[in-house]
Amino acid sequence: MTTISLDSADLASLDVDAIVIGVAPDGDGVAPNAAAAGLDTALRGGLAAALGALGATGKAGEITKLPTLGAVPAPLVVAAGLGDKPSAEDLRRAAGAAARALAGTARVAVALPAATAGDVEAVALGTLLGAYSFDSFRTGERKEPVDVVRLVAPAAGDAAGEAAVERARILASSVNLVRDLVNTPPSHLCPEDFAGEAERVAAETGLAVEILDEKELVEGGFGGIAGVGQGSVNPPRLVRLAYRHADATATLALVGKGITFDSGGLSLKPTDSMDWMKSDMGGAGAVLGALAAIAKLGPKVNVVGYLALAENMPSGTAQRPSDVLSVYGGTTVEVLNTDAEGRLVLADALVRAAEDEPDLIVDVATLTGAQMVALGTRTTGVMANDDELREKVVAAADRAGEPSWGMPLPAELRKGLDSAVADIANISGDRWGGMLVAGVFLKEFVPDGVRWAHLDIAGPSFHKGEPYGYTPKGGTGAATRTLVQIAEDLAAGSL
Repeated sequence: MTTISLDSADLASLDVDAIVIGVAPDGDGVAPNAAAAGLDTALRGGLAAALGALGATGKAGEITKLPTLGAVPAPLVVAAGLGDKPSAEDLRRAAGAAARALAGTARVAVALPAATAGDVEAVALGTLLGAYSFDSFRTGERKEPVDVVRLVAPAAGDAAGEAAVERARILASSVNLVRDLVNTPPSHLCPEDFAGEAERVAAETGLAVEILDEKELVEGGFGGIAGVGQGSVNPPRLVRLAYRHADATATLALVGKGITFDSGGLSLKPTDSMDWMKSDMGGAGAVLGALAAIAKLGPKVNVVGYLALAENMPSGTAQRPSDVLSVYGGTTVEVLNTDAEGRLVLADALVRAAEDEPDLIVDVATLTGAQMVALGTRTTGVMANDDELREKVVAAADRAGEPSWGMPLPAELRKGLDSAVADIANISGDRWGGMLVAGVFLKEFVPDGVRWAHLDIAGPSFHKGEPYGYTPKGGTGAATRTLVQIAEDLAAGSL
């Protein structure tokens, strides 16, 4: 695991394997950030010219490597492009890109712009997230991530700077936990395994934990989770985690969809839509990761989290299209498509979460392919039963560095969910607005007067392309930081 600490040493004197600096566009060349001044002096004022000769432009995401040829103890300088007027997210991405480029390097000094505690946190977090790798199932040679990072910044020795680095450590640990869970193959992460991981995290962080097995789910009337899980040899689970603060005046409930593998059930998915469905538990992963971080950060708010865990498989015992099930609380649902299973497990958990009398419920789920059609693979869709709440959640996600966009819940879409035999159907007969229809369905299971927001992370939870910034290929840990920010905003009374 990568370790990180603050340092105030002169870059030119550091005995490390590589030094990371930031560069911005400057006319036809680049301008290194102020922290590189001593290094530039040691290189006889030729740093910018040498980087320019190597083609560096300073644009965001660009990485340029420059050998020092013995001019300083570090043999390599890595210039990370910052772009013009870099934001905190630009700093995170530049740090992450540099950490990825230095995989296999033991000791690194990072000297990106970090004049404030917020900048320190951004650089530290981006570095730790960019250094992530998932090699649990590789038997050959592995390219180990950066081992030791010395973050060179004016804040070294300052309490605020040290606190910023510690917060980055906590957030990165939680996000990387979620990435590990999402990347773990379903052969090694069934609902029972996931519940066991939740128990482990709870024991480490002091969270209270309760787990309902398949028999208790049936006896308790959790027909959505039980129904989705009944086709698998790996039975479902419902996990409840709780964090309490003695000075809390508000309660947040987090609900996560945890389908450890989604074949679509009898409404079977095509092959090219199924091969990455180990990621269909990303919402539950985000809830677990967020609670792990919240327990360590200690905001003055009570938080309960529900992980609705099942494996959606076709078999002789699987639920059938046209079956009717009764979710927790008694509402009956006609299952017209077994591949619209996430909303069924969430319905159970939403009703149960409301019994905790929270001030706010937030659910997060890899819920619809329509989310990707509407918003692409990097932007979370945010819906809510309160317009002001929706915009505040979008703002919280933006501050956390996770792109999101507010979406409506048009009332007229509810009619498409009318069932001829039950209280509601799980899909609409109209093909349009699938992300919104799913949100409208979930809204039915939130009691009147309870504020609720829904995050659809179908695209952002799993990155199928080449890595970029601090985002690896595979599981991303999407929404984890947003949920932590929401908890902190509720604690502060701003949400």
